[in-house]
Amino acid sequence: MLASTSIPSSLHAVVACGVRKSYGIHEVLKGVDLTVDYGKVCSILGPSGSGKSTFLRCMNHLERLNGGILQVGGAMVGYRQHNGKLYEMRKSEVARQRADIGMVFQSFNLFPHMTVLQNIIEAPVNVRRIPKREAVGYAMELLSKVGLSAKAQAYPRTLSGGQQQRVAIARALAMKPKLMLFDEPTSALDPELVGEVLSVMRALAADGMTMIVVTHELGFAREVCDKVVFMDGGVVVEEGSPEELFNNTRTARAKSFLGKVL
Repeated sequence: MLASTSIPSSLHAVVACGVRKSYGIHEVLKGVDLTVDYGKVCSILGPSGSGKSTFLRCMNHLERLNGGILQVGGAMVGYRQHNGKLYEMRKSEVARQRADIGMVFQSFNLFPHMTVLQNIIEAPVNVRRIPKREAVGYAMELLSKVGLSAKAQAYPRTLSGGQQQRVAIARALAMKPKLMLFDEPTSALDPELVGEVLSVMRALAADGMTMIVVTHELGFAREVCDKVVFMDGGVVVEEGSPEELFNNTRTARAKSFLGKVL
């Protein structure tokens, strides 16, 4: 149970107000504030240990908050308010919320004993209760979109890392989410495979998908994103358009970080 604060506006796809997360005495998120509008792409940059991935995992309640408010699509994620207090939802309720939030991890997390097609239709059929024929049809559309129509009956072990990550993106999209979260989706890939994953993400952005991307791919952040956020020490240090963050950096910490990685 968390103490309640004022509930933020639902006019944005994502609203974070004072989000805190601790592991024992170690506070990872120290009051994160962020808004992301519908149909926009936001990248989160920062050094290792800055809280980027933890913040992303809080958005679909893979990590429980220790303070603050976090809304996705106008609803608090994982909590409901009653008599001025916030109470955690039941697992079944959280699962229904997660169905609207797609997440792609560093590791591909595909089921090794299932074919590509089976991986993609598993959640739509068993969580959304979509008829199998309909799920298969949509899965094939998604595989075409990510350039893998010929791999529908292949098993993950036969695919390259870039192909597996594209399957993971298709699997997340199969649930028809309102928001896509990407946690360093290219960090586990060989350099020559990065481009094929980023091209799929660029296409999603062009289609108007709301996306939050934790990444070290600064070219993607500069070219594709509407907002760029720099995190360090568990807080948002600076945010703005790519032009503002990369060309008119205001804070010394962000300037130092970008100076080392650009």
